[in-house]
Amino acid sequence: MERLEHIGIAVKNLDESNKLFAKLLGRSHYKIEEVESEGVRTSFFEIGGVKIELLEATKADSPIAKFIEKKGEGLHHLAFAVTDIKESMKEKTAQDFSLLATEPKDGADNKQIVFFHPKTTNAVLVELCQDKK
Repeated sequence: MERLEHIGIAVKNLDESNKLFAKLLGRSHYKIEEVESEGVRTSFFEIGGVKIELLEATKADSPIAKFIEKKGEGLHHLAFAVTDIKESMKEKTAQDFSLLATEPKDGADNKQIVFFHPKTTNAVLVELCQDKK
């Protein structure tokens, strides 16, 4: 893993949360994007070289909707940048980390992504992400 790429925060209302985080961080979000396949709308802030990704469900059965229903708003995941996502997946599964998918998928911010099962990461949802080529 190269670095912490972003911190994902599940929110009920993206517009209201954008206002809150703009006030908190002293800067506006720089991008809003919908990832239809995941049923989510995202907004990105950047501070100190790390991104904050706000995630709002666009479908009642999306992972973010289920997360908020179960745990409420708050920290959803930590994402780490990698150079070769498939190689990182092989390496980490060999180290007994379980992944939630066998192949990376398209995510927000021009990334390919995959998540670890939280049962193997001390109940923290961890994401690997790689810039699409």
